[in-house]
Amino acid sequence: MCMSGSATSCEECLLIHPSCAWCAQEDFGRGRTLTSRCDFSQNLQKRGCDSRFIEDPHSSISVLTNMPLSSKGSGSTQYDVIQISPQNISLSLRPGDQTWFGVQVRQVEDYPVDLYYLMDLSLSMKDDLDTIRNLGTKLALEMGKLTSNFRLGFGSFVDKNMSPFSYTAPKYQENPCSGYKLFPNCVPTFGFRHILSLTDKVDRFNEEVQKQMVSRNRDAPEGGFDAILQAAVCKEEIGWRKEAYHLLVFATDDVPHLALDGRLGGLVQPHDGRCHLNDQNEYSASTKMDYPSLALLGEKLAENNIFLIFAVTKRLYVIYKNFTALIPGTTVEILDQDSKNVIQLIITAYNNIRSKVELSVWDHPEDISLSFTATCQDGKPLPGLRKCADLKIGDTVSFNVSVEARGCPPRGTDQRFTIKPVGFKDRLEVLVDYQCDCGCSRTAQTNSSICSSIGTYNCGTCHCEPGYLGARCECQEGEASSMYLSACREAEGKQICSGRGECSCNQCLCYESEFGKIYGSFCECDDFSCARHKGILCSGHGECHCGECKCHAGYIGDNCNCSTETSSCISDDGKMCSGRGNCVCGRCQCTEPGAFGDTCEKCPTCPDACGTKRECIECRLFNSGRLADNQTCQRLCKDEIITVETLRTEDPSAVLCLYKTDHDCVMKFTYSEHASGQSILTALKEPECGGGPDALMVLLAVVGSILLVGVVLLAVWKLVITIHDRREFSRFQNARSRARYEMVSTIPITTSPMRLFSAFFSPL
Repeated sequence: MCMSGSATSCEECLLIHPSCAWCAQEDFGRGRTLTSRCDFSQNLQKRGCDSRFIEDPHSSISVLTNMPLSSKGSGSTQYDVIQISPQNISLSLRPGDQTWFGVQVRQVEDYPVDLYYLMDLSLSMKDDLDTIRNLGTKLALEMGKLTSNFRLGFGSFVDKNMSPFSYTAPKYQENPCSGYKLFPNCVPTFGFRHILSLTDKVDRFNEEVQKQMVSRNRDAPEGGFDAILQAAVCKEEIGWRKEAYHLLVFATDDVPHLALDGRLGGLVQPHDGRCHLNDQNEYSASTKMDYPSLALLGEKLAENNIFLIFAVTKRLYVIYKNFTALIPGTTVEILDQDSKNVIQLIITAYNNIRSKVELSVWDHPEDISLSFTATCQDGKPLPGLRKCADLKIGDTVSFNVSVEARGCPPRGTDQRFTIKPVGFKDRLEVLVDYQCDCGCSRTAQTNSSICSSIGTYNCGTCHCEPGYLGARCECQEGEASSMYLSACREAEGKQICSGRGECSCNQCLCYESEFGKIYGSFCECDDFSCARHKGILCSGHGECHCGECKCHAGYIGDNCNCSTETSSCISDDGKMCSGRGNCVCGRCQCTEPGAFGDTCEKCPTCPDACGTKRECIECRLFNSGRLADNQTCQRLCKDEIITVETLRTEDPSAVLCLYKTDHDCVMKFTYSEHASGQSILTALKEPECGGGPDALMVLLAVVGSILLVGVVLLAVWKLVITIHDRREFSRFQNARSRARYEMVSTIPITTSPMRLFSAFFSPL
């Protein structure tokens, strides 16, 4: 591997493979090809290279700052809370040589919380506004059970006050609801209005909310993303604290406008991602710039460590759920039509946020590969995963981070990157140094006598001046002889320099190619004849070395198109492909018959389908079962549940499920998959329960049964006795008849009549 490469210097040798070493000993390898100096370290020593002259650096790590993790977030130590360890490290990386370091993260107890409530005040949210007028007091009471340091703020939004998003006729400027019979009075349309900075005086929140009135826009989508970005980047105006969790609750009943929608109103300037609040705390650039993109929104939320909670109505759940996949640190919860469940929604979302830890990477250098292995509460390593879920406050989780440099940056480049948990202020700063230079290069000799005074002696080899060749620069280009030609054949009968170069002074000079580099002692190798994927060499995830793809960290396969990342295969319940398939190249291949979905999570015909959905029925409808106690019901059970009085089972694609409840009742529901991909559960409103037995009737039935059995037995006994008696009597009659006959036949004829009469009746 090392000897067949194109290395003609120590630096080139080290880049071939992390196992390759270079021998800088002057008298090593005389009479051999130049590449013979590049080999495994043990092979070089066997061939006579002194270990002092072997250049074989390895990647290493140094921990610069490692303060212990904190256990509590509030109190006198709240400004020195540490939730990630270590805090600073230095990496010395040799290209291709993988090293690793560990990271620990802890969600500390009683950490301060800043919550900013951002509400849609379009006309359709009027009933919601009435519901939250006393939200501050109730929310503070509930949050007080989770943290002793809680602050609350409030802002509102409608949409851009311009056509076609709002009514722009003069009569609508002061009252957009003019002429609207159902609600004739409302305030002028506005983009975003910051109303109350974060404060621990929750009564202020109630006062400000009670002053608010709804407005009206023209189209269905709202300008909520404008408001989210302003609430995220206007840190001083909102009052976000550095040492607190930042929660941004976004309450709406409609979809948002996205980037490029502004062009409908002639807004061609993209959003600049900056704060634009005027003296009235209103968004001043609402009619000057386009709506922000999802990428910009995610970037600014992450920069400011903000957890975004989408509180949306049921019909919008799927849309906003898709947004959460594109914006890290975002969750979505279902809001009732009148926002009655908003407090429970916020508590659930907060517990959901505190129950998971996910690492993100900032300023990731392009030439460095990172792969993560998470070790969560069960102690099992999960390769390819950078997050843990179902945690309790105070739990500590570990991550193993593997690092590999794919190449060397320009000399003097200072590379660094940051690893931080999503939504945390804490971070790990990583400084990177590259081992791309050999120590022997520091003593290079120009015009050295070893190189016939026409070359530079460096690390045991001569680098000749233009026009000269040879191990000691002893030949000029163009010289050729049969002796030289034989040294340029890889084997007898093969082409000189593999037909891809010329032989000069015992060496092959490889041709240049428009496709890439031809190299090797006999020009037998190149960096372009490797497998491709969709026309891309080594899929863009590897380097081509002598016809073989050398894949970057995190990729395997002949053409490096197979990712070893498994995070995309983890289902909501934390299982790999829901336990119904295998993760192959970053995608689930379902092995369970009937299973489908991105993580094989859908399987109406699987044996465990009813059992899995039963837990969701129990926690969603009756707040019972295993999932009701650990705040995972809302996260794991996102299926649509329809309750009915009578369950119909005519649909052949629906699976009928039954289970027995704790009260010996039977609960029935059907499980089916909609064409849109959403799972639908249709369940009875209440379990089916039979009436209790009547004790008197049971007693009478038992007594009656006993009497009936007795009478039957008595009758049978009587019948048997009667039959038996009749048989015996019949037998007696027959015997008596025979006796009479025999007696008559033995009486003499001379006997007198009287005596005969006496003899005949004497037995009687």
